[in-house]
Parts: sequence; C-alpha cells; structure tokens
Amino acid sequence: MERFFKLKERGTTVRTELIAGMTTFFAMVYILMVNANMFADPFGDGSNPLGVSYGAIYIATAISAVVGTTLAGILSNLPLAMASGMGLNAFFVYTVCIGFGLSYANALVLILLEGCVFILLTVTGLRKKIFDSLPDAVRVAIPSGIGLFIALLGLQNAGIVVPDTSTCVDLASFNLLSQSWGDIMPKVVTLCTFLAIVIMSHKNIRGAVLIGILGGMGLYYLLGLTVDGFYAGMQISFISPLEAFGQFTSQSLFKVITDGFDFSAYTAAHGSASLVLTIATTALAFCMVDMFDTLGTLYAACERADLLDEKGEPLNMNEGMLSDAIATTIGALCGTSTVTTFSEVNAGVAAGGRTGLTSVFCGMFFFVAMFFSPIAQLIPGCTTAAALIYVGFLMVASIKNIDWNDYRISVPAFLTLAVMPFTYNISYGIAFGLLSYIVISVFCGDAKKIKGSSWVIAMLFVAMLVLTH
Repeated sequence: MERFFKLKERGTTVRTELIAGMTTFFAMVYILMVNANMFADPFGDGSNPLGVSYGAIYIATAISAVVGTTLAGILSNLPLAMASGMGLNAFFVYTVCIGFGLSYANALVLILLEGCVFILLTVTGLRKKIFDSLPDAVRVAIPSGIGLFIALLGLQNAGIVVPDTSTCVDLASFNLLSQSWGDIMPKVVTLCTFLAIVIMSHKNIRGAVLIGILGGMGLYYLLGLTVDGFYAGMQISFISPLEAFGQFTSQSLFKVITDGFDFSAYTAAHGSASLVLTIATTALAFCMVDMFDTLGTLYAACERADLLDEKGEPLNMNEGMLSDAIATTIGALCGTSTVTTFSEVNAGVAAGGRTGLTSVFCGMFFFVAMFFSPIAQLIPGCTTAAALIYVGFLMVASIKNIDWNDYRISVPAFLTLAVMPFTYNISYGIAFGLLSYIVISVFCGDAKKIKGSSWVIAMLFVAMLVLTH
C-alpha cells in the first residue's frame, strides 16, 4: 500500500486514510436511501410509476458506488468517492421517465450512452475542452438551478408544498382545527430533521445528514404513538438482505440491455423525430451536468488536499474522470442514474485523506452497506425528503459566483437556475440560459466570444423546443 498509494510522499498513513474513508462514507451514505426511495416511490404515495422496487435500486446504487469509488482510488490515487448524483437522479425519474414518458429501461439507455461517450471523450482529452467551451454564465448557474429543483422535490415529497388550482403550488395546511395530527406529523418530522441536519453541519459533526435521517426516523416512530391507528395500519416485515439482491437481478440488472432499446411505445405516442431529438438533447443535458459536477468537485477537493500540479490542475485528472465515466456505464448496467463524483469527498479530505486508499476504504464501507437494505426500508420518506432539501441548499451556494451587475452574465444565469425548478427539467434550464446568452452577446457586440460548440449545442436545444415540446 505504501508503494502503490505513495502514503509517505503525501504525508499520510493507513490509519488516517481509513478515518478519511469512513468520514466520506458517512457523509454520503444517505444517497442509498434517498435514491432508492426516489425511484420506488417518487410521489410518496406508493404509486411506483417506474415499476422498480426499493431493494433493487438500493443494491444498484450501492454496487455502482462500490465500483466507482474503488476504481477512482486505484486508477487516479485521489481521495474521490462516487455514487448516483443528486439532481441527476431527480432529472432521470421526474423528467425523463414521468415527464417525457420514457420507460425506466429506455431512460437507462441515455445513461449508458452518456457513460460510453464520456469514456471516449476522456480518453481523447476532449472532455475538459468541451467543459471549457460553454459560457461561465450558464456553467456557474447549473448547480444552483439543480439545487432549487431538488429542494422543491423534497418539499413536495414531504407534503409541505402541495398543488393548488389557482396558483399551481401552495403551502400545506398546518391548522390542527382543520387537519388531523396524523397528516401534519410527517411534515413536522421533515422540518425537524432538516433543522437538525443544519445545526449538526454548522457544528461540523461528521455524517450530519445520515445522523439527521436516522434521528428523524426515530422521531417519526415516536410521534406515531400520538396518532390513532398509526401502528395498526403499518406493515413492517424484516426480510432477508438477500431478497433485495433477488429484486436487483430481476428488476434492474442489465434491464438497459434486455428492455432498454425497445422505444416502440414512445415512438407510437410521439413519433420517431421526437425520439431522436429527445435522446440527443437529454443525453447532452446529462453529460453536461455530470461533467460540471465531476470537474468542479475534482478541482475543489484536490486544491484543498494540495494535490494540484504546477499548472494548477488536479493530479491524474484524466484517470479521475475516466473512473467517473466507467462508473456511469456500470451504473446504467446495474439500473441506476448517472454516477458522479460527490462533493462530500471534501469531508474526507478535511479528515486527512490524501490518496486513493481513502476511496478504497470508502468503497469497502459501501460494500458492507449493501446488506443493510431491510433496515434502510424502515426509513420514512419524510426524513429522506429533509436530506433533499438540505442538499438543495448546499448546491444553491454557487449562486454567489454570479456577477449580478453584468446583465450579459446574470440574465442567462438567472434563466438557467429559475427554469429548472419551474419546469421540472434540467435541460430546459440549460437551453434557456444558453440561448439567452447567445442572443444577448450578439446584440451587445460580443458575438466573437461565443465558441463554436456553444452554437452547435444551442441549435440542438432550439430543435428540441420547436419540434418536441
């Protein structure tokens, strides 16, 4: 391990790397519960429109995290960790499957396509060039837009934000005179869980999100004692952990290969032209968001760990991005959405992680977590909704990097981050941001600043808006 991971050279030890790996794991393990709950019960009503179980997605998410995180440690020797990305999973479920009408297996084809394209772009060195070609106004706003999007999903899943016929959305009633305590109680648990996560994070308590979710689960079942018939109507069964593996092999594993390429139902409803443009623009949106997530996290973590080269770029950057691309491909084969590098790796770096051994240890913890799916299923949706709201809050922080005094930058950025949550669609946000940037730049005499790839991407988005929506 000393020779392979260069522990002494980077001023670390096996013990330090173990602690860092554990810290990273506890900071991001919430994704197993949140992702499984989002796929299996996206509306919190048990409807299951994707037709895939909690256990199947739990195992798919865990396996892709094990493979991606361990691979990143071995290939790049950087303290990175990967799992199904927040925001991207919501885009997959709520927009691509529920909104566009693609089946679960059809949507996985887009993830597989994204992973294969990223492998080619990374090997050829084009991935970073494409990243640099898009305007900063759009690039900086994307995380904030996704943050608002998933925060809205969290509030809706918790039942705090509800539909309204006149204003589209409204605040749920907390009036005990008109609403039963049984309806209000889960919403109170969500708010308490969210505030607990915030307070623990402010106090730098490691694993604040996981602790908050588990604490919220305890509060939920404790307050259940105050609700008439709460436990009488509850069905709790402790199943074997191996049952989740059975669900995974029958419902998720290789579904992209066996069922994914049959688009007949979609083409019958929307036509072949719509299918081509939907695949092209949606895969492009997945690619861009994953690219920004990975490169942004890579730079931030390596800068904090003092792992930048003389040019100010992360060490073994291509290897780190290649790990991300391979992990996304593996994730598609397993049955989950885009796998990307988590910003929670900064917690592990803060704990002393400096090498890929941190990632290897983190991957081991994810492997062990695969066998705890029966316990994870006891976690109510109102507590994972709090995690969505908190992660959304964290992602909105990038808004501070926008120059609001320059309308050429601020207006495209505003449209990017506003359109995403209002339309439930990440690609629409990117489209409006990019198109407005081009129009404003042209009429303000800055057309020369627009790069060729931006024009190509913009034309694809115009075709999407004009021909498919």
